[in-house]
Amino acid sequence: VQLQASGGGLVQAGGSLRLSCAASGRTFSSYAMGWFRQAPGKEREFVAAISWLGSRMYNADSVKGRFTISRDNAKSTVYLQMNSLKPEDTAVYYCALARSGSRWDNLRLINEYDDWGQGTQVTVSS
Repeated sequence: VQLQASGGGLVQAGGSLRLSCAASGRTFSSYAMGWFRQAPGKEREFVAAISWLGSRMYNADSVKGRFTISRDNAKSTVYLQMNSLKPEDTAVYYCALARSGSRWDNLRLINEYDDWGQGTQVTVSS
C-alpha cells in the first residue's frame, strides 16, 4: 500500500491544521490507521489511532482534547485535525496502516504498523 500524507505547514501557537493521508493499493477500509510524529532528536511517538470502521479512536495523552483523528473509507483517507497547537507539537507527522488483526490496545506501538507514509512537517511558532 502507498500512503501519501499532506497538510503540514507553519502555524502560530493556538492555531489549527488538518493533516490528510491518502491510501492506495490495498483495501483501506479493512485496516486500523494511526498517526505518529517525530521531533528532531527524539524517537517517533504515537499520536492517534482509529479503527477500520472509524467507530473507535485513541489519542495520546499529550494531544487529548486538541487533536481528532477521523477517516473516510470511501475516499481511502485518514485525517488528523489539530487544534490549539503548541510549539511542542512541532514534528514530522507520519500516517501508518496497522497490521491485519492488530489488537486495539497495541495500536500505540510502532511495530504494529506495516506501511508508513513519507511524513509531513508541522512547525508551530511561539
